[in-house]
Amino acid sequence: MAHQRVALWAAEPDLDDDINDADVDIPIPVPSSTNEMYDDPNLQLNEGSLQAMQQHIAQQAAFEQIPDIVKRFIVHFHQAVLDNNLQEVTLAYESGWTRLTEKYYAKTEWPEAETIAPLVNDDQIFLILYRELYYRHVYSRLQPNVDDRFHSYENSCELFNYLLNSDGPVLLSLPANWLWDIIDEFIYQFQSFALFRSRPASKTDDELTMLGSEGGAQAWSSYSVLNVLYSLIQKSRVNEWLKARAEGKSDEEIEEIVGEYGTKPLYRMLGYFSIIGLLRVHVLLGDFTLALKVMENVGLGQKAPFTAPTAVHVSTAYHAGICYFMLRRIPDAARIFTGVLNWVMRARQYHTRSYQYDQINKTADRMYALLALCHVLAPTRLDDNVMNIVRERYGDQIGRMGRGEEGLSTFEELFLYSCPKFICANSPPYDDPAALASMLIPPTPTSPSSQNPSVVLGDPTQRHLRAASAHFMSLTPVSSLKSLLKLYTSLDAQKLTGFLDTSGAGVNEEEVLSWMMVMKNAGRCVGRVNTGGTAANGEKDNDEGSRPSESLLDGEWMSISDLNFVIDQNMVHIAESTVGRRYAGWFIRNSEHAARVLDGIKASPLPPRTVPTQVQKKGGDGPKAESAPRTTGQKVAWGGVKVA
Repeated sequence: MAHQRVALWAAEPDLDDDINDADVDIPIPVPSSTNEMYDDPNLQLNEGSLQAMQQHIAQQAAFEQIPDIVKRFIVHFHQAVLDNNLQEVTLAYESGWTRLTEKYYAKTEWPEAETIAPLVNDDQIFLILYRELYYRHVYSRLQPNVDDRFHSYENSCELFNYLLNSDGPVLLSLPANWLWDIIDEFIYQFQSFALFRSRPASKTDDELTMLGSEGGAQAWSSYSVLNVLYSLIQKSRVNEWLKARAEGKSDEEIEEIVGEYGTKPLYRMLGYFSIIGLLRVHVLLGDFTLALKVMENVGLGQKAPFTAPTAVHVSTAYHAGICYFMLRRIPDAARIFTGVLNWVMRARQYHTRSYQYDQINKTADRMYALLALCHVLAPTRLDDNVMNIVRERYGDQIGRMGRGEEGLSTFEELFLYSCPKFICANSPPYDDPAALASMLIPPTPTSPSSQNPSVVLGDPTQRHLRAASAHFMSLTPVSSLKSLLKLYTSLDAQKLTGFLDTSGAGVNEEEVLSWMMVMKNAGRCVGRVNTGGTAANGEKDNDEGSRPSESLLDGEWMSISDLNFVIDQNMVHIAESTVGRRYAGWFIRNSEHAARVLDGIKASPLPPRTVPTQVQKKGGDGPKAESAPRTTGQKVAWGGVKVA
């Protein structure tokens, strides 16, 4: 019977019409007192009773509009959750929900939880999970209004209160993909609300009133979001579990360390995903050091302690790379981006039908843009496959950014496209109308606020853009100076000044010396050396990946430039070093490609056997004689003999 139910809503679209004629008669129950009230002819309805009756009629009308296949899906989904049937829940979540959304609710909302409550016997736990999917659909496909934003926060609070404050671990089995999506969507809605409330000028009077209320100040606050993530980590004791696994403790010792919550896959995965979520939240808030600090026990290797969704690896690499990029540890950022993009290219063919495919591709595109920025700020030798894609997509932008100040607009455009939308931890003073009104008054050219950059450019994304642009502008002399020094082994300082003063702007030796110091400083940075994982050229140093016992903030000063120089009085002595190419990775990749080609040729069918028309029996018009198979000659790839 279960297999029949699955076939109804998990079938291909052309089979859905076969069950559209089915009728599911599940009336919405009405309290007996309400029935007696409606039957009384002398009854005079007050305002509350009238609203209740109107709400009941509206719910009944909405229920009748639900397609029967959707009703059957909800009933089956609820039963799978009740039975803790992980396989059925996974199929319903990843396949059924997505297909029904595409067919019936691509541009509209799913039925509200109150409407489908009779189908699930008013099961509050399932209704909370259903609302989580409902509001996620609203955020992803539609435009949420202010009520949706507040109600989604209330539903998230109910879900996490149920998980964290129940008497003991809850008996609930959800797939890893859904658990990750719960944490990921929770943070996304927090980010969306923070961006929504940061624009007071576009708010209506009702929205201003709601945001200025006590509930509006508490909804989606940074404290509440961080509290949820840290509580899940502490409840699951996932950090202790990761440490115990790294130390090689036995299963019995690990169970004793993590306690009753940590042994449950539900809490363990939620705790692990909460660590990744904390990385993302701290990145959005601009605390890049703390973001890397919370990842110490996880590391950046791609071997998760359990089968984690692909989106987890991609999100981890993207936000960790952003941290290194903003901390000006460009080689570390490039190494992380290169490693995960190589991995995504290999695994992409297995995720073409995944509901996460679009999001993974969008994040990968952003990382390619970030790699282009890394290549401009600190040119290093990276994996050829990845860099070919970067040059194909952003070759023109890289060329423009290499020309100095005229490439600033291109740099800013790529940065705004590739970076996350940073948010502010504090909201505007909606509870103080006078202070809010003063914020909305545009500054005049003579007012003190016009001279205050924090007033003119208060957007967190703009603050980070200014910091990145300042770093880019400081490196503008490096490109021309480096290309000039590569032509010489020694050069007089005065002669060098003359070469650089092409425009006749009066460049002096002290200014050239300051440019050379900028170039010297740009050729050194703090980076992770000999830490395993993916090297700067995209190849694996070893099979262990980034060891969790090492802090992601650790690093040593290292040279990232192939050009060095010393200044001896008025002479500049230049030394260019070339690092030998690593051929092992190139041979391995091409050997694997050759093996795949050979396997494909062997698996291909043999060509049809042909009989030469010239071969006939001598002296007769009879049928053509079959030619004997050749046993000599050049052999072809599939094992036969090449016919001349």
